[in-house]
Amino acid sequence: MSLPTALFKSFSHIRKDLKEDIDAVFTRDPAARNSLEVILTYPGIHALILHRSAHYLWKHDHKLSARVISYGSRIMTGIEIHPAAKIGRRFFIDHGVGVVIGETAEIGNDVTLYHGVTLGGVSWNNGKRHPTLEDGVIVGAGAKVLGPFTVGKNAKIGSNAVVVKAVPAGATMVGSAARMISEHHDEKGNPLSSSADKVVPQEKAISLLDSQSESSTKRPTARETAFQAYGIDPYSQDPVAEAFAKMLEHIQQSENRLDQLQAAMCKIDPDFCTKEYDKLCLEDIDVIGRSDLNNSDLNHLESNADHTNTELK
Repeated sequence: MSLPTALFKSFSHIRKDLKEDIDAVFTRDPAARNSLEVILTYPGIHALILHRSAHYLWKHDHKLSARVISYGSRIMTGIEIHPAAKIGRRFFIDHGVGVVIGETAEIGNDVTLYHGVTLGGVSWNNGKRHPTLEDGVIVGAGAKVLGPFTVGKNAKIGSNAVVVKAVPAGATMVGSAARMISEHHDEKGNPLSSSADKVVPQEKAISLLDSQSESSTKRPTARETAFQAYGIDPYSQDPVAEAFAKMLEHIQQSENRLDQLQAAMCKIDPDFCTKEYDKLCLEDIDVIGRSDLNNSDLNHLESNADHTNTELK
């Protein structure tokens, strides 16, 4: 088949899919105003049109021409898609700058990628090296999905997450290396037991976040909050500060217990009371502030400590 004929057939297929692509933009980007604006100014649409042409040529053994089109698309849009990559229908790349999609990557229908996403490989061997994204997957800005594994249907990958292992359908991955946030799986992807008395760490974290509201108006819980493409929402907590807050709470509980033991020892050896130890306070850990702690729990602990000290006196 001659090159002009191949190109003509490629554009015929593209025209049939273009309307669906534009509709996908309107569905997922509230900034889109009209079809002409989308066609002229959205680099994700341009990259997708050019990729479909390049992919058609690649499959029909016009590999050099396919790579030239791919390279031109990269220069024009800032989006690099290998001509051999397989992409489904209604694929949407928002903003697009810095997106890289490798040769053996496979993307299903209704998938959304934000800027800076990499679907890359971790091996120099031939064969499958890049991930497979099933239908409905959302990958947040700056995320890296690396390796020949599958991201299940409707899974979500938060901003700047680094994913190097398979993701079950419907799961949410955040962090580097990415950890799973799911009501049905633990962080390793294993299904959770249905027993009510088995609470996994991420469930406890969600409960802690939900209990920290000081307002009488109930806010949406972590489960009710819709996925945020940038991996944050108005109620996001700093995970480092949250971990320190839990450690500080545990230390304060231990110190209260030590005070009780010290009081008991003083009855046996009065000289023991002169031996004091330094206690840890919030000001010693400047990485967190009081707002990062669960105020109600902290005040409860402090009141218990004051009560204990009063009794000892």
